[in-house]
Amino acid sequence: MIIASIRTVLLYIIIIFAVRMMGKRQISEMQTSELVITLLMSNIASIPMQDTDQSMLSGVIPIMILLVCEILISYLMLKKSSIRRLICGKPVIVINNGKIEQQAMKQLRISTEDLYEQLRQKDIFDINEVAYAILETNGKMSVFKKSPFEPVTPKDLDIQKDENILQVVIVSDGEIAKSSMKICSLGTNWLYDTLKKENISLKDIFIMTADKYKNYQIIRKE
Repeated sequence: MIIASIRTVLLYIIIIFAVRMMGKRQISEMQTSELVITLLMSNIASIPMQDTDQSMLSGVIPIMILLVCEILISYLMLKKSSIRRLICGKPVIVINNGKIEQQAMKQLRISTEDLYEQLRQKDIFDINEVAYAILETNGKMSVFKKSPFEPVTPKDLDIQKDENILQVVIVSDGEIAKSSMKICSLGTNWLYDTLKKENISLKDIFIMTADKYKNYQIIRKE
């Protein structure tokens, strides 16, 4: 039982490492090759987990080979668009200048219910509002509305809008997020001076956010 537990933890760490090396996509955003590799790795890892008579290498080596294959394929797809099209396909226009491309929908095996569902997820409930709809290679749909249905922007109204300022979490549950502080060009000296001024210790902070102008907000732990 102890050996099986150790093997499971080790394989779990290896799978996490492999997926991390593949990138930061979510399951819904994975390309075909990435999804296949992920499914294969999970199946391969389950064999030495369940059968302790199997060598750990019988699971680790195939996982590493699959990881190398995925990295190599990703590199080739980056360099050669023809290889990317071969493996991942290409985006397909399903609504072209307001007209539904019925032949394209048949080739993609998309029903009208699927089309309307995807449009509703984009907060579009009337197909007449759509100028173009493109089904991307990851299965998601990009939609471009007709100009009368586009939301009004400050530029359309000739309104001068204040700059959007990014606020990031620089302290989470008492831990300093150094990468976030780097984004805002803030240093630890400023952080500790601010905490001293607010008369609060680092371990008592639940969330602290800040921006590049040193505006900050602190939420204490309950």
